[in-house]
Amino acid sequence: MSNPADAELQVRLRRAAFNRALAEGDLAAIAPLLSPDVVLITGSDSAVISGRKAQLAAWKRDFAQAPRAVYVRSTDSVIASAVEPIAMEHGRWSATVQESGEVTAAGTYAAKWRKIGNGWVLIAEIFLDARLSPPMPSRGGW
Repeated sequence: MSNPADAELQVRLRRAAFNRALAEGDLAAIAPLLSPDVVLITGSDSAVISGRKAQLAAWKRDFAQAPRAVYVRSTDSVIASAVEPIAMEHGRWSATVQESGEVTAAGTYAAKWRKIGNGWVLIAEIFLDARLSPPMPSRGGW
């Protein structure tokens, strides 16, 4: 049985670690936050990135782009199961160009987490680009 209050705290801490890793372009810090079979569905074109290796490769490409966008997920809520070691996170996300501060994509997201061993890992994330203007064609909007 899972403790929902502890699960919520741990998911929020893991999300903060993920945001730091994204800001720093730190693939080594991202890897342990992802389950081996993690699935990400991008916010603009609904592209599916399946698996830890594929997601790390996508982040590596994204970190090499100039100008570089920094993605931030802001958790609004975490709903943890009292029965299984799983939790759903809901929130808002944005992509901001480092050099200019321009927001190039933003919207809402949902993420499913699972506790494996002593740590929580992402199982799935789905994003919606909710801006009124069209997404940047060179970015996945995630």
